[in-house]
Amino acid sequence: MKPAVLEVMRMNRVCRMVLVTSVGSFILVIFYFQSMLHPVMRRNPFGMDICCRKGSRSPLQELYNPTQLSNTAILHQIRRDQVTDTCRANSVSSRKRRVLTPSDLKHLVVDEDHEMIYCYVPKVACTNWKRVMMVLTGRGKYSDPMEIPANEAHVSSNLKTLNQYSIPEINHRLKNYMKFLFVREPFERLVSAYRNKFTQKYNTSFHKRYGTKIVRRQRKNATQEALRKGDDVKFEEFVAYLIDPHTQREEPFNEHWQTVYSLCHPCHIHYDLIGKYETLEEDSNYILQLAGVGNYLKFPTYAKSTRTTDEMTTEFFQNISSEHQTQLYEVYKLDFLMFNYSVPSYLKLE
Repeated sequence: MKPAVLEVMRMNRVCRMVLVTSVGSFILVIFYFQSMLHPVMRRNPFGMDICCRKGSRSPLQELYNPTQLSNTAILHQIRRDQVTDTCRANSVSSRKRRVLTPSDLKHLVVDEDHEMIYCYVPKVACTNWKRVMMVLTGRGKYSDPMEIPANEAHVSSNLKTLNQYSIPEINHRLKNYMKFLFVREPFERLVSAYRNKFTQKYNTSFHKRYGTKIVRRQRKNATQEALRKGDDVKFEEFVAYLIDPHTQREEPFNEHWQTVYSLCHPCHIHYDLIGKYETLEEDSNYILQLAGVGNYLKFPTYAKSTRTTDEMTTEFFQNISSEHQTQLYEVYKLDFLMFNYSVPSYLKLE
């Protein structure tokens, strides 16, 4: 291994955040990499205190000062570097907003007991990760993530997010807690969102809010029933809606198809770990190991038979024109670059 890699892996680096006040509202400005080392109070996932015994280490210390350097640690350093390099190379587009406000932090779930922050991205195993976070923060209320109903995992009051803290508390947590997120091939995630929200009859709220709007704008000679129900949106219409400049001016994308860099702000917040859907189990259990709960808790391993695959995604894009494919790629380009996903072979970019 190269000495430079070793040196980077041994660094203790976390975010440093500086605050500015503007017109009565706080504005957060994120800076990178400040050293940290201090004793912490730890808890196990069943709520029993583990005192600050000699040798106890925080997840950040385990990550950046590993007792034994591993290929996994090196892999995650490479992923961090990829994000940093992409942000630097695309500074104009990736940092259109130079500051963040607390409302930008509503996707960052906080685990006080294990000093971790998880930015959840819909359609990237976020239901199971929310279940795991409920076990970690439940102080004995839960022990098995899969015993928690999926709808309960999405009840906002069951988990605390970073935007609920005061500005000094936000500062402290961004500086001292291990921050992680999970990503997925952008177009596979997009097709997964479409299939879940527009092809399932039970998702009437999405049909009413988004489906009717998409049909009205993108379908010529739409029937009155289609305009009223919005429950038969075609993928081609969904894509046309996403690339429509009017859509992007009107309001932010829904979280299920919003870009990861807009949900989690990786060019403003330094994430210590970037997990991938393609290596979900390994990456998730590595995080639980760093948190010191790997012996108690494993990430759920069951595979959904209905999950969206690369083959499915290829089929969905067959009827998308090369012009629309090119425009859609531009929308999600930073996610492709930042998380090292290659341009799909089925795309016909202009």
